[in-house]
Amino acid sequence: MLNRGSVIVHPKQPYIDWAISLDDSGLVPSTDGERTVYLIPEYESDQEAMEVLSVCFGEIFALELAGWHLVEDDWPKNRTFAMFQDWFSLELNSCVEDMCGYEFYDDGFETPPAV
Repeated sequence: MLNRGSVIVHPKQPYIDWAISLDDSGLVPSTDGERTVYLIPEYESDQEAMEVLSVCFGEIFALELAGWHLVEDDWPKNRTFAMFQDWFSLELNSCVEDMCGYEFYDDGFETPPAV
């Protein structure tokens, strides 16, 4: 088991409304499609998970906004943890098991290990 927790965020209506306001093509973010799993520091309780997220929500929020629209000037300003919770439902997992027999690597920054 890894010393990490995970969170999956699902867009709620405010995120969808923001996305629609940027595009008149009729495309809408999927609320039930495949989502990114974010590894976060481990936690023992829901309260501790919220404390962890209150520190790292900004990066997750930015990644979710960039997933729909890359122009940061069009992103909402003064993003708070409360706003993050209004815009996304959270799926928390305190146990993360690594089922692979090789090391982690960040495909944006490292060379993959030989498998």
